[in-house]
Amino acid sequence: MFSLTDHPHRRYNPLTREWVLVSPHRTKRPWQGQVEQPPPEQRPAYDPNCYLCPGNARANGEVNPPYESTFVFTNDFSALLPDIPSGEYASSAGSPDDAAPPLLYARSERGICRVVCFSPRHDLTLAEMDVPDLARVVDVWAQEYEAIGALPFIGYVQIFENRGAMMGASNPHPHGQIWATERMPSLIVREDAAQCDHLAATGRSLLADYLALELEREERIVCANDHFVALVPFWAVWPFETIIISRRHVGALSDLTADERMGLADVLKRLTTRYDNLFQVSFPYSLGFHQRPTDGAPHPAWHLHAHAYPPLLRSATVRKFMVGFELLAEAQRDITPEQAAERLRALPERHYRSV
Repeated sequence: MFSLTDHPHRRYNPLTREWVLVSPHRTKRPWQGQVEQPPPEQRPAYDPNCYLCPGNARANGEVNPPYESTFVFTNDFSALLPDIPSGEYASSAGSPDDAAPPLLYARSERGICRVVCFSPRHDLTLAEMDVPDLARVVDVWAQEYEAIGALPFIGYVQIFENRGAMMGASNPHPHGQIWATERMPSLIVREDAAQCDHLAATGRSLLADYLALELEREERIVCANDHFVALVPFWAVWPFETIIISRRHVGALSDLTADERMGLADVLKRLTTRYDNLFQVSFPYSLGFHQRPTDGAPHPAWHLHAHAYPPLLRSATVRKFMVGFELLAEAQRDITPEQAAERLRALPERHYRSV
């Protein structure tokens, strides 16, 4: 008889309408063998050479204010710019919105890139910040989403954090980024279509229906409170990938009540603490929020959620690589989402570095 625990199978992601190959038979005990740990990070609360610490000069010569909570500024090396000429490049007549666009096509894309320093302390991470301080970060995210999204040329606001050098973070100071684009990015277009189709067919939110199934089964839940649930999605690609879903159907961070923002801060701390405790290392990941586009349309189908993609597999030094079959054919994983959730759920919520 077919078993999700024992036999190779493909799992469907209803948000992106993509598939992932799961091969649980390849490693029934994914944590066997030696577990290596790098030396613990020792960082000062203030680093005079850090361009994100309060009072320090950044690469462009500007000096940070002596901020005491959060600090937001326009990225000194922005990938997107707000003031560029509008234009197109095409190999023939047509546009990307036509049924048959040109084979060679490009068009200008305006945008804004911002940096959000979570704390003035150089030695902290989200996992080591207090929940009230994290709630202030959530408030800043919501304010930036509203302010940037209100600009007439911005269609989508992407809030995210790259944590750790393994994920490309160039500075260990606790910070994240906001990239706002003129048009919806490709992945957001796919999630938008899936959520809109589900709402049209059922009258309900896709993620609300999915969350109800997960809460009923309790197989992949990592942690939860009255407002948010963190779980390993059924279709997870990365070994310890998680998704955070709001219990109430809201479209964006700015829709959250004060209690819900505190609830999000609580779940963020509990989840990231578990990540750090898994291999007793400051866990690398990319974490970001998917929320309602800001192109002026109502977007009732959108349900606020966050994705966390950590690369580590068996220890602090053994990571999952997306190569070969993953690059050329389809995403693949060995450890099942249920095993990953069980592993994360069993970890303590007290950070391993706390005294």
